[in-house]
Amino acid sequence: MSVPVHVVGAGLAGSEAAWQIASAGVPVVLHEMRPVRMTEAHRTEGFAELVCSNSFRADDPLFNAVGLLHEEMRRAGSLILRAGDAHRLPAGAALAVDRDGFSAEVTRTLAEHPLVTVVREEVPGLPPQAWGSAIVATGPLTAPALAADIRRVTGEDALAFFDAIAPIVHRDSIDMTVAWMQSRYDKGGADYINCPLDRAQYEAFIAALLAAEKTEFRAWETDTPYFDGCLPIEVMAERGPDTLRWGPMKPVGLRDPRTGRRPWAVVQLRQDNALGTLWNMVGFQTKLKYAEQVRLFRTIPGLENAEFARLGGLHRNTFLNSPRLLDPLLRLKAAPHVRFAGQITGVEGYVESAAIGLLAGRFAAAEARGEAPSAPPLETALGALLAHITGGATAETFQPMNINFGLFPPLAEAPKGRERKRAYCERALRAADAWLGRPHTLPAPRAAA
Repeated sequence: MSVPVHVVGAGLAGSEAAWQIASAGVPVVLHEMRPVRMTEAHRTEGFAELVCSNSFRADDPLFNAVGLLHEEMRRAGSLILRAGDAHRLPAGAALAVDRDGFSAEVTRTLAEHPLVTVVREEVPGLPPQAWGSAIVATGPLTAPALAADIRRVTGEDALAFFDAIAPIVHRDSIDMTVAWMQSRYDKGGADYINCPLDRAQYEAFIAALLAAEKTEFRAWETDTPYFDGCLPIEVMAERGPDTLRWGPMKPVGLRDPRTGRRPWAVVQLRQDNALGTLWNMVGFQTKLKYAEQVRLFRTIPGLENAEFARLGGLHRNTFLNSPRLLDPLLRLKAAPHVRFAGQITGVEGYVESAAIGLLAGRFAAAEARGEAPSAPPLETALGALLAHITGGATAETFQPMNINFGLFPPLAEAPKGRERKRAYCERALRAADAWLGRPHTLPAPRAAA
């Protein structure tokens, strides 16, 4: 029997990684610290416990990026999707699950697998080289000792403050008859998209911002301070009506080519991925409720029809600057015997976390069997997500991301609306089936998301 792969953390990603490894005939040691040490958010010792929502979101594989990811994972033999389907609850076009039945199914399946050894203990640091191949899948609530060791090895200090996340907009939804490309004082090229506001528009925006509904911190987040370099825009606005105009919305060094004048204020967007399909609203981290963000940000000239790949947020988190620290097969560059998986890699969402666990498990299993790991094609949801966190995103502005069509290579031909989404999905499933070495099929359409 080959040397086992060690997996640290039995959440969604760690459970999926362990399953993929064992399914490939490679032994696994699965380390889970609960119940020896509980987290602030978990309530059970079960594997793959769903701490927040019980929804895996949209389940339509032909018109929705999340549903496409579900389908690719099903085709790759995902335990998380198999257990989710077995414990599905009525939720329209979404995949919602009975959280207790789901967790019990994952726990039982892994505990009964002859190649899986479960060890209930806290791993206080990065896995030692003596363990051989290892996967760290400890999520946003990584224990302090392990988080400190990750910081020590990587030199990155982005693991223990509130993440202030700025919204990301799909480039093709920005009205470039209103916005224009320019850097302040024309330094460095025309690298930013600029959305201009006159005085009345700016004052109306500030008033609406101050009146908008904000989300509340969870109890275990309240003792973590803001990171002063990334204050939410609503906190800045509370400091005075001109704070934003001389902060992230400052118009200096810019002239609207349509008027020849400097606007009263400007919202700038900066390219956020190598494909140029996603653009980050610079300095617009926020704790506004999602519906309020959509309503408010669509009052900005040029963003009236904006489609958001990610909305802003602010929460306690533990994640790596993966584009800088991980190689294309999820190995830590500073310690290549260790892979990372799940939310700690900078993906957002249950399914995305499990998807990275699936890939880490497949890569580790291939290496253990003496084979060369095969990454999924960029055209797939799995490949797009992997590529984004391991180099497609800009390291300097990297923040957690859900799967969305903006992460995919553009289509050769770009139909509109639902047909565009279907074209992405059909291309992805053809590529996924080829990667998995299975006959190509298309699933039956489900209700539109």
